[in-house]
Amino acid sequence: MSNVFYRAVNKTYIEVDHGEGIYLYDTNGNKYIDACSGAAVANLGHAHPVILQAMMEQAKKVAFSHLSRWTSQPIQEAADLVAELAPGSLNKLYLVSGGSEATEAALKMARGYFVERDGQSSKYRIISRWKSFHGNTIGSLSMTGDKRRKKYTPLLLNFPHIAPAYCYRCPFGKCQETCQVDCAHDLERAIKMEGAEYVAAFIAEPVGGAACGAIVPHKDYFKIIRQICDHYDVLLIDDEVMAGFGRTGTMFSIEDYGVVPDMICVAKGMSAGYSPLGAVIATDEIYNTYKNGSGVFVHGHTYGGNPLSAAVALAVVKTLVKDNIVENSRRIGAYLLAQLQEKLLPFPFVGDVRGKGLMLGVEIVKDIATKEPYPVAMGMAEKLTATLVKHGVIVYPGTGNADGENGDQFLLAPPLTITKDQADELIDKMVTGFKEFDNNIG
Repeated sequence: MSNVFYRAVNKTYIEVDHGEGIYLYDTNGNKYIDACSGAAVANLGHAHPVILQAMMEQAKKVAFSHLSRWTSQPIQEAADLVAELAPGSLNKLYLVSGGSEATEAALKMARGYFVERDGQSSKYRIISRWKSFHGNTIGSLSMTGDKRRKKYTPLLLNFPHIAPAYCYRCPFGKCQETCQVDCAHDLERAIKMEGAEYVAAFIAEPVGGAACGAIVPHKDYFKIIRQICDHYDVLLIDDEVMAGFGRTGTMFSIEDYGVVPDMICVAKGMSAGYSPLGAVIATDEIYNTYKNGSGVFVHGHTYGGNPLSAAVALAVVKTLVKDNIVENSRRIGAYLLAQLQEKLLPFPFVGDVRGKGLMLGVEIVKDIATKEPYPVAMGMAEKLTATLVKHGVIVYPGTGNADGENGDQFLLAPPLTITKDQADELIDKMVTGFKEFDNNIG
C-alpha cells in the first residue's frame, strides 16, 4: 500500500524508470511513445543533453534565490530572448512556477492594470469560454469552462462564460465555411450583458487543449475578438500554457491569427518539463502603467523567478530556435494530422480528428451521423487510452465535450522533436490499438 495521495486514488499507475527522446520506459522494461508529452509539456523529449547540461551548470552556481530581493543572469537573459520572439510590444516577462499560477497572475494583472491606470476602477470580471481549461487555482478555475469546476462551484468567482469556438459541435448550428463566426461575436453580447465598465479581460486558448482535444477556431475568430476587446476597453489574455513555444507550429500560437494580445500566459513547453516554470508575457503598456503608477504588482510566489528554472527555460528556448524545432512541429504535425484523418476516421466510433501542428485531438462518438456521444459512465476515452497503452502509446484522455458531462476525446501532443519515421511508428501502433478497441466494443 503506497502512502502517496494520487489524483485518482483507485487507479493503477505505471512506474516510470527513465525516458529518452519521445520514449518512456517503465520499471519492467516496457517502452512507450509519449504521444502526449505528459500533458503537452515535454516539447524537447526526455533526457535532452543540452538541457541536462544547462541544469547541472546552473545548479552548481545557485538553485534558488527569492525574487523579492535577488535577480539573476538566467532570468534577465530569458526575458530578453522571449521579448525578441514574442509579437508586438509583448516584452515583459513575469515568472511563476506553472500554468495555473500564470493565468492567476494574468487575472490579477488585468485587474491591477485598470486600477493603476484609472486610479479607481470597477473593471474586475474576466470573461472566458465554455470547454476551456485555465488551471486549478480558485481564480484560474473560475475562468475555466470545463466539468472540473463543478465540485468547487461554491468556491469560485462568478465570472461569465461564452460559447466555445467548437466547429465540430457548433453551438449556433453553423458550418465553418459559411458561418459569420457567431462564437466570436458572442463576446460582445456578454460584454453588453455584464456592462463593459465591469469587464477587465477576455481569456482564451488559441487552440483548445485539455478540456476539448485540440479544437481550432475559425481563421477570423481572434481578429473579431481583438476588435471587440479594443472597442470596449477590455484586455485580451492569450492562454498558451499548452500551445506556446512551438506546439502548434509557430513560436506562439496566436501568430497564425494575425493579432497581438495584451498578455500571453505560458508554462509547459517553455521549460519542456525539465523544471517547473510558468510566466505571463505582458505588453510594455501594461508594464509602464504599473511603473508609472504605484510601481508594485501586488502578487508573487516563492518559486517565481527561480534561477534554476530560468536557466532551463533559456536553454530550452535557445534549442527551439537553434534546431528549428518549431518548423518541425508544423511540418510533422501536418503530416501526422493527414495520416490520422485518413486512417482513423473510417473507424465507426471516430467522429473527428483535428488540430494544428503537434496539438491534435480525436473525438469518439457512438453515432457518427448524429454525433451522439457515449454515456460518460461507459468511460470510453479511458478504455481506449488503456488499449493504446497496451500497444505502447500514451495519450491524454478527456470527457464532457458534447454537453459538459458526456462526450469523449483525447489529446495527442508528442515531443516537437518527433521524426517522420517516429510519426509513422505512432500511427501504426494507434491503428492497431483502434482495431482491437473496435473489436471489443463491436
